[in-house]
Amino acid sequence: MSTYLYRLARWCYRHRRVVLAGWLVVAIVVVALSVIGNGSENDNITIPGTESQNVANLLQHKIPAFSGAQTQVVIAASDSQSVTSTASASAIQAAIKQLDTVPQVSRVINPVQAKLISPDGKVALATVLWNTSAANVKDSSLTALQTATAPAQRAGLGVRYGGAVYPDWNPKITETPELIGIVIALVILIITFGAFAAGLLPIISALIGVAITITGIGALAAVVNIATVSTTVALMLGLSTGIDYGLFILSRHRTQLLQGKPMEESVATAVGTAGSAVVFAGSTVIVALAGLSVVGIPFLMTMGLVAAGAVAISVLIALTLLPALLGFAGERVTRFVGSRRKTGRVGRPERIARRTALEPRTAAGATWGRFVSRFRIPVLVAGLIVAAVIAIPALSIQLGLPSAESQPTSSTARQAYDLISDHFGPGLNGPLLAVANPVASEGEVTAITARLAQVPGVLSAAPAAFANGTAVIQIIPKTGPNASATTALVNRMRDERTQLADSPGTTLLIGGTTASNIDVSNKLTSALPVFLIVVAGLAFILLTFAFRTILVPIKSILGFLLSVVAALGAEVAVFQWGWGASLLGITKDPVTLSYLPTILVAIIFGLSSDYEVFVVSRIKEDFTKTGEARRAVERGTGVSVRVVSAAALIMFSIFCAFTTLKTTEVKPIAISFAVGVAVDAFVVRLTLVPAIMAIVGARLWWHPRWFSRYVPDPDIEGDQLEKHLAERRLPASAPSGS
Repeated sequence: MSTYLYRLARWCYRHRRVVLAGWLVVAIVVVALSVIGNGSENDNITIPGTESQNVANLLQHKIPAFSGAQTQVVIAASDSQSVTSTASASAIQAAIKQLDTVPQVSRVINPVQAKLISPDGKVALATVLWNTSAANVKDSSLTALQTATAPAQRAGLGVRYGGAVYPDWNPKITETPELIGIVIALVILIITFGAFAAGLLPIISALIGVAITITGIGALAAVVNIATVSTTVALMLGLSTGIDYGLFILSRHRTQLLQGKPMEESVATAVGTAGSAVVFAGSTVIVALAGLSVVGIPFLMTMGLVAAGAVAISVLIALTLLPALLGFAGERVTRFVGSRRKTGRVGRPERIARRTALEPRTAAGATWGRFVSRFRIPVLVAGLIVAAVIAIPALSIQLGLPSAESQPTSSTARQAYDLISDHFGPGLNGPLLAVANPVASEGEVTAITARLAQVPGVLSAAPAAFANGTAVIQIIPKTGPNASATTALVNRMRDERTQLADSPGTTLLIGGTTASNIDVSNKLTSALPVFLIVVAGLAFILLTFAFRTILVPIKSILGFLLSVVAALGAEVAVFQWGWGASLLGITKDPVTLSYLPTILVAIIFGLSSDYEVFVVSRIKEDFTKTGEARRAVERGTGVSVRVVSAAALIMFSIFCAFTTLKTTEVKPIAISFAVGVAVDAFVVRLTLVPAIMAIVGARLWWHPRWFSRYVPDPDIEGDQLEKHLAERRLPASAPSGS
C-alpha cells in the first residue's frame, strides 16, 4: 500500500494545479446539487417495529388529529390571581378561540372541558394538536401560536409553552463552534510546528472537506431524512479528522525536509508512510460508523453513514489534495516563527525542530517514551487507576431521551415543565396514549378506560377521541416521563393488554412520546451488544491485517472499551450528577441520551484506532528496522507524543466548542466525545499501550507462519517502500561497469 500511495502522492504533487482544480470542481458540483435540491434537515424520527411507532401509524390512518405533534400551552396566574376568576377565564377562552385559527392546528383541547385546571386554581393546561409532525410545523405557525395567546397575557396571566414543538424549540445551528474550534486548532498547530504556513495547511484542507460534506448533506437531505444531530456529528468528525489526518502527514513531511530530503521525494514518502496509517485509521472509523446500520434505527443508520462519508472525504483529501497544497507551499512549511531568511537568523523553534529531526532522542516526547518504558509496570497500574476513577460514575447511568427537564431554567419549555410538575404532578409531563382498535361503542371505551385507571401507577385515565372504530385514551402516570416507575407501568400495561381490553377482537396498544422514548431505549440496549461485536470483529480483522499480529488488535479493543466507559463516566458525572455543570453552562439531567452509548462506541472506537495506528505504526517501523522491542517502544512513542498530543488537543477543542450550541442533544455528545478522545490519547495510547508493549516485548509481534504466507503485507510502516526506493537509487550510485 505504501508504494501505491507514494506514487499517488508524487502524481498529485507534480499535477497539483489539476488536483486543486478537480477538488474545486467537486465542491462546485456538490454546492450546485445542494442548491437545486433545496433539501433541509428533518427531525422526523421513526422507530420501525416498536409498539409506539405502530400506534403512530394507526392514528395517522384512523384519527389523524392525534397523529401529529402536540404543544402544551401552560397558562399561569400570579399570586393575586386565579385562572378561574371571571376575567381570567374570559381571557383564556378568548385565547383558546384564537388558537383554533392558527395555521396547521387541527384541534385545541380546552382546559375547562378537559378538567385541566390545577386544584389550587393557579394553572390551566391547554393542548394544541398539530396536523403534522414536529419537524414540519412552520415557524410562522409557531409565531401565530404566540400571537393567539395575547388575550391571556393582556389579562396579566403568564403563558409558557412545552410539548413536542414550541416556539424556539429547534435552535438553528450556527457557525460559532466551528470558528472557535478552527481558531484553537490553528493556535495548537502553530505552537506544534512553530510555523504559520504549516499550521494553516491542515486547516485549509479540512475546511474544503467540511464544505463538501455539509453541502453534500444538503443535497442528500432533498431525498433522505437527515436529522439535525446527524449533520452536527458529521461536522464535528469531518473537521477534527480532516485536521488530524493532515497533521500526521504534514508532520512526517516537515521532519523529512529538515533531515535534508528533497521536496517531491519528501511529500511522496510522507504520504506513503503516514498516509498508510491514515488509510487504516480512517477505514476503522468508517467501519465503526457504518456499523450503526445494524442497530435497526433509521436515524442512527443515517447518522453513521453521513459521518462515515465525512471521514472518507477527509481521508481522500489528505491523500490527494494535501500533497498538491504541499507542492504550492514548498519550503514555506519550514519557515519558522522568529527566523529570518535574509539575515540568516535562526529562531528557537527552528533550532529545536532541526535538532529533533536529526536526533529524535532529544525530543521532549522521547523523555516520556523512556519514562514509560523504564517504569512500565507502575505506569500501567497508575494509568488503569486514573481511567477507572473517571469511569466509576458510568455504573449509575440511566438511559432515556431528553425532556424539558434537561432544558435550562430560562427556557419556556423548562418553565412549562416545572409549572405542570408543581401544580398537576410530574405525570402530566409525560402522558401515555392507549389506543384500542377495533371498538364497537362508547360504552366499551368507558369500560377499557375504567380498567386502565385501576392499574397501579396510573393517576388518571380519560377518553380523548373515538372515531372509525378506534379509541384514544389518555393515561396520566403518577411519575415523570424519565422515571423507572413509568417504564415499569408501560411494560405492565403491555403485558396485561388482553385483560385490560377484555375483548378477544380488540387490540390495545400503548404509545405516545414517553412510550416512544422507552421503546428507543429498549431497542438500543438490546442492539448494543450485537453492534459492539460486529464493529469490534470487523476492526479486529482490519487491525490484524494492518499489523500482522493478533495481540495488537486485542490490546487496541480493550483500550477502546476503557476509553468508552471513561467517557460515559464523565458524562454521567457532569450531566446526571451535576459535577461542574454550572461552570460549563449545562443543566443537570436525570438521564443520559439513550443513543449516546451506541454512537460513542462507534466514534470513540474509530478515533481510538486513529491514535493506535499512528503510535503503534511508528513503534513497529522502528522494531522492523532494529529488532529491539523495548527500544522501539521508547523511540516510536517518543516521535509520536508531540503529533498525537496536538491531534488529540485539536479534537478535544473542536468537540468542546460544540457545547456552545443550545441544542440539548449535542452537549452530552460533545462532552463525552471530548473526554473519550482525551482519555484515549493521553491515558491509553500514549501511556498504557507503550507500557504494555514494553512489558510484552517482541512476543507482541508474533503471528503464525501461515499468516505471512497467505495474508499480504500492507506495509503500513513503509519498510517495503524504503527497500523499493533504495533499489531504485542503487543503479545511479553504483560504479561504472560494475
